[in-house]
Amino acid sequence: MPLRSASSLTETNGSRSHRKNLGLIAGKGDLPRAIAVEAKKMGYRVVAIALQPPADESLKPHVDDFHKIHIGRFGEMIKILKRSSVTQIVMAGKVPKSLLYQNKKSLVPDLKALKFLFSLKDRSDNTLMQAVNNELRKEGITLLNATKFTKNLLTPEGPITKKKPKKSQWKDIELGWKIAREIGRLDIGQTIVMKGGAVMAVEAIEGTDEAILRGGALAKDNAVVIKVSRPQQDMKLDVPVVGHNTLQIMIKANAGVLAIEAKRSIIVDKESFIKEADRAGIAVIGISKDTVQ
Repeated sequence: MPLRSASSLTETNGSRSHRKNLGLIAGKGDLPRAIAVEAKKMGYRVVAIALQPPADESLKPHVDDFHKIHIGRFGEMIKILKRSSVTQIVMAGKVPKSLLYQNKKSLVPDLKALKFLFSLKDRSDNTLMQAVNNELRKEGITLLNATKFTKNLLTPEGPITKKKPKKSQWKDIELGWKIAREIGRLDIGQTIVMKGGAVMAVEAIEGTDEAILRGGALAKDNAVVIKVSRPQQDMKLDVPVVGHNTLQIMIKANAGVLAIEAKRSIIVDKESFIKEADRAGIAVIGISKDTVQ
C-alpha cells in the first residue's frame, strides 16, 4: 500500500485529473525535496519512490504520494508508476554504486532488473543509467532533465562566496579541471582533490564525500576540491550536486576551496549554502572551460 501524504488525501478526484503527474525517483540528499517543491509550484502532482537504501522518509511531507522500494525492484517501480498514471519522471539524489557490492542482502533484483543487468557491457555509471533510461522508454515513461526543476539552483560562473581562491589554489583548479574532465570521460568519477599541483584523491566507486575526506587527510589542510560533469554527461542522468552535506565534509577534511562546474551542476539550498560557506571560510567558485583554459 502506498503511504499517502496529507495533501493527497484532501485532493478531489476532479482536481487530480487536471494535474500533471510526475514520478520522482529519489535517492539520498536534499535535491529530491528541492525538485518536489518546485514541481508542485509548476502544477505537478508528485509521486515519489524512495529507493531503500539510502533514501529516508524526509521527502514524504513534500510530495502527494510516497512509496518506498528496495533498490533493484525495477519491475515494482514500473508498476507503481503505471498505477499512478505517471508517464514522466525525474531522478534525483545519491544512490552509491558501492551498494551493489557492499549490501547484497538488501539488493535482491527482481526479474525485470536482472534481465537488463545481465545485458550490460559493464557497470560504469553511464552504462547503468543509460540502461535504466532505455528500459523506462520501452515502458512509455520519459525521463526528464532534473534541471527543468532546478534552474534557479544551477551553479553560476565565477566566485560565489566572499572568500576567493589564492593564486596557488587557482593553479590547482586549472590543473584539476583537466584531470577531472578526463576521469569523467573515462567514467571513473566526477571529483578530484588537489594540493600544491598534486592529486590527493580521485573519486571512484566510494563517492564524492569519501574522496574529499581521503584527499583532505593526505593534504592536511587547504585542499582544493574540483567537481565537474562528464564531457559526455546526459543532464537527465546523474547531474553533479553539492549542498550542505558537501560543506560539512569539506570542513571535516579541512579543505579550503570548492570549484564546481558552472551551469552544469546544482547547488541545493543555494542561499543558505553560500552563507554557510562564508561562515566556514571556504571559497566556492563556478568554473568552466572559459575560466580555466
